[in-house]
Amino acid sequence: MSTVTEDKDSTMPKARAELVSVSDTPFYHVISRCVRRTFLCGKDRATGRCYEHRRGWIEERIRLLASVFAIDVAAYAVMSNHYHLVVKLSPDDVEPWSIDEVLARWCSLYKGPPLVQRCHRGDELCATELRRVEEYAETFRQRLADLSWFMKCLNEPIARQANGEDECTGTLYDGHPWPSPLRGQPSAVPI
Repeated sequence: MSTVTEDKDSTMPKARAELVSVSDTPFYHVISRCVRRTFLCGKDRATGRCYEHRRGWIEERIRLLASVFAIDVAAYAVMSNHYHLVVKLSPDDVEPWSIDEVLARWCSLYKGPPLVQRCHRGDELCATELRRVEEYAETFRQRLADLSWFMKCLNEPIARQANGEDECTGTLYDGHPWPSPLRGQPSAVPI
C-alpha cells in the first residue's frame, strides 16, 4: 500500500503578500470587481443611466500610474462591472531613482508629509530633517514598485468619484484585487 503525502502549502490559501513573487514571474493578471451591482462603465438597462464616461477615468488613471510606478501595464480591459490588468513588475527600476525623483513621483499622487512638501518646494532643511526625508523617500521608493500600492492608487480615486456621482458611500470594489501570476511574456505592448 502506498501512502500519498499531501503538500500543505498547495492546499492552503496563500496570503496576498505571498501571491506576488517577481523571482517567479514579473507578469500578473489582476481583476477588480464592483459590488452592489454597481456599474463601472457602460449603460444600465434597468435605469437607462449611462456610465461610459467612467471608462475614461480608469484609462486616464492607469496611464498616470504607469508613468509614476515601476510597473508596466501590458494590457487592460474595462468591463461593465470590473476591469482586468496585465502588468509587469519591475522593482529594480526604482533603485537608480534619486531621492528628488522618488519624491516628485510620489508627490504627483499624494501631497506627502509637511517635511516632504518643504523639501519638494526647495526649502532649506537641517541634517535631521534631511535624514527623515531620506527615510520617507525609501518608503515611497518601495511603494512605487509595489503592486498593492499601484492597485490602491488606482481603485481609491475611482471609487471616490463613482460614489460621489452615485451619491452614496462605502465600498465600490469587491474586496482587494487578487493577482494571478502569468508564466511567460504576454504578447501585448505596454501602453
